Amino acid sequence: MRKSNYTSGRYCRFCFGLLLLVLLSGCAGTIKQEKAAPLPSEISARASCQRQDSLPERIILNLTEEPWSSQAVTWRTFSEVSNPQAQIVRVGESSDLAGTAHTLHADSQPVALGDEQTVYHHGAVFTSLSPDTLYAYRVGDGEHWSEWNQFKTAHESPSPFKFVYFGDPQEQVRSLCSRIFRTAYKTAPDAAFWHFVGDLVDNGDKDEEWAELFDAFGWIPRTTPMILLPGNHEYPDKRYVQGKDFKLFPLWRPHFTLPENGPAGLEETVYFIDYQGVRFVMLNGNEQLEKQASWLEGILSRNHERWTIVAIHQPIYSTGKTRKDSPLKDLFLPVFDRHSVDLVLQGHDHTYSRSAKLKNGSRVTDTEEGTVYVISVSGPKSYPLSSRHQDIMDKSGTDRQLFQVISIEDNRLLYECYDVRGVLYDSFVLKK
Repeated sequence: MRKSNYTSGRYCRFCFGLLLLVLLSGCAGTIKQEKAAPLPSEISARASCQRQDSLPERIILNLTEEPWSSQAVTWRTFSEVSNPQAQIVRVGESSDLAGTAHTLHADSQPVALGDEQTVYHHGAVFTSLSPDTLYAYRVGDGEHWSEWNQFKTAHESPSPFKFVYFGDPQEQVRSLCSRIFRTAYKTAPDAAFWHFVGDLVDNGDKDEEWAELFDAFGWIPRTTPMILLPGNHEYPDKRYVQGKDFKLFPLWRPHFTLPENGPAGLEETVYFIDYQGVRFVMLNGNEQLEKQASWLEGILSRNHERWTIVAIHQPIYSTGKTRKDSPLKDLFLPVFDRHSVDLVLQGHDHTYSRSAKLKNGSRVTDTEEGTVYVISVSGPKSYPLSSRHQDIMDKSGTDRQLFQVISIEDNRLLYECYDVRGVLYDSFVLKK
């Protein structure tokens, strides 16, 4: 799913049309009324365009509800393909991957981009995989294939791992966020997955901004799975769009294949994943909040994992100077406290803040149960800090592009925040 192929398809058609015009103009004195056979150069140009339009782009891995036995992959083609498919094989010593690969048919859907342009998104879920196993995969249509990529499935039981958490990229994603992504990958190349908490782009209805995001990612999402949730910029602006017209932009779901184990109507925006001893819960701070609070109560009451991490775009304790406290606090804070959520990851404020361990809005000791609330931002947009809630914050700042590496092993959680240079900015440890 890359913009390069989207652009190249248009470029091919332009070049072909220009070539044809020149040929026709140069031969105007000799052309007869009957239709001339296509020239070899015309056939070659047309074939090249078809190849480019059918090549997979914007390829991304997503974690599933059972990451030890399955993996999801999504991609896009500029033209419709008759047989979208994905192939997978366990990695061994041999380089003959295609000879022993299993082929899986993919689901497809057309997506209208406006200006009478339609693209095609495809998705597949590899199932019946073995835990803690390296696999190679590729996607295509049987003739036009991506390169072979690799991923490793999770352990089925609690085991040490790390992941990278990002706040909002949102603006200047290609030009400035690409470097934070690359620094994050260099800092934690062995991260099990990347985790985004919304506002991946500034205008979620503009395909060119999604193209910037995937350009900035490069090949990373083809081998590092990602879990994501929508922010307010994946929705229309509530100041202008309300009621039944206020709904998730239609470019979110085609780009990803995310779990659908959340409340009805909020599929792929509210869900949970159990990963090697941690229950990760994604919440959607944009709509149907009461329904989510009830659902959250249920899944946390049945949680048997040692650690619990919740993510939501809009903060519980806002620290941006222009922000106001939201109804999220009244709805979700009692649930977090009741079920001893360990960590809440947030974005939206374009600041950095990290609370002390809290319960019912007050500090607790290291040996007591409580929740740490973090707000971070990976993009260049920043807001001034507010003095509100500074009494419960252990670290605050602004005007920095940041990413976080979170490592979990047994009863210890290590949180490390880095800036775009790879310099440590903040850290803390939680122990059970």
